[in-house]
Amino acid sequence: MKQPIRKLFTTTALAAAVLCGCAPDSSDQPGAKDGAAKGEADQESVALAECAKKAATVKIEPGGELHIYTWCDYIAPAVIQGFEKAFGCKVVVDTFDSNEAMYAKLKAGGTGYDIIMPSSYVVAQMAKEGMIVELDHAKMPNVKKNFDPSFKDQILDPSFKYNVPYTVTYTGLMYLKNKIPQGADVASWKILENPAFKGRVSFLDDIREVIGAGLMSLGYSINSTDPAEIDKAVAQVLKWKANMRKFDGEAYKTEVASGALHIGHGYSTDATQVIVGDEDEGMQPRPDIGFALPKEGFTIAFDEMVLAKGARRADLAYAFMNYVYMGEVAKVNMEFLCGPNPVKPGIDLLDADYRAQIVLSPEALKHGRLLRGFDDQPAVMELYNKAWDKIKAAK
Repeated sequence: MKQPIRKLFTTTALAAAVLCGCAPDSSDQPGAKDGAAKGEADQESVALAECAKKAATVKIEPGGELHIYTWCDYIAPAVIQGFEKAFGCKVVVDTFDSNEAMYAKLKAGGTGYDIIMPSSYVVAQMAKEGMIVELDHAKMPNVKKNFDPSFKDQILDPSFKYNVPYTVTYTGLMYLKNKIPQGADVASWKILENPAFKGRVSFLDDIREVIGAGLMSLGYSINSTDPAEIDKAVAQVLKWKANMRKFDGEAYKTEVASGALHIGHGYSTDATQVIVGDEDEGMQPRPDIGFALPKEGFTIAFDEMVLAKGARRADLAYAFMNYVYMGEVAKVNMEFLCGPNPVKPGIDLLDADYRAQIVLSPEALKHGRLLRGFDDQPAVMELYNKAWDKIKAAK
């Protein structure tokens, strides 16, 4: 739980659960049975377990495992614990650090997952290749009922045929404020060329994010299919690479915090988690760290929940997707993620100041750009693959 909202949650979470009909029955609370006071975390998971029970719209076989393949630090521990308590199951989470890594593992035969969380632009390709199955929304009615329509323009498939929007991230630059030279504009991709940052910059290990940044910095579409524009974007990225320490999709957030990096190309959720702090992990808030969205354009990427073909526990998968679309569950999740789930009742439960911190205003979103897939344009994807190979190979 993130430090600035810890006390707020402690005093309001169970009250919110009561109002929303998910408070545990007194007979189910450990304190009612043995008279011993339980910690906040246990109260939280017990309350969420009641939510999970209410979210089950299909018969759930008790026990077993729900396997989720997702990004690092992407589901609140209390959300997982509540679900496990409700169904006597184990939630097993495996993580990836890029869509490319996730896709490659699955194509190489990685199986056994029930829920996978790719970014929107990968979903169509996964569906086309038979890696995921069409969803039965009758088994998770909360999704369409509670989806916040203000996020509709940030997703690629509002029909939710294969996808359940999970959370949105915005890609920009995480930075140490005291390492930015006077007069330098950190809200511009151009800052990556500044020699003051030699060896102190990391880039996401993500083909579309990196080439997309190059394209946007030059005023081109993030989804350009023009070979000449892609070549120019590669040349731009290679200029930045002169300052680069490494490609990385996870460690950058701790390395900016430690001072090993001065700028990390990364996600808004990661940066906000570090800035806000985490009292459970002994991490103090870091007001000396900032996160900038470049004015030339930044990526809007929704990560989605999809149901894997051959999922062994589709019953648990549907219950989980329906569960995270309950307002009180989404609230807990957003307080952990430091980013928005598009769940209207959950957003409404957030503290107003925190809500303003994680939900971008329409004005800020004007510079956001949606990544779109090229699943029906293999020649274009080949252009990007060759461009990426050139970027990675350059010294």
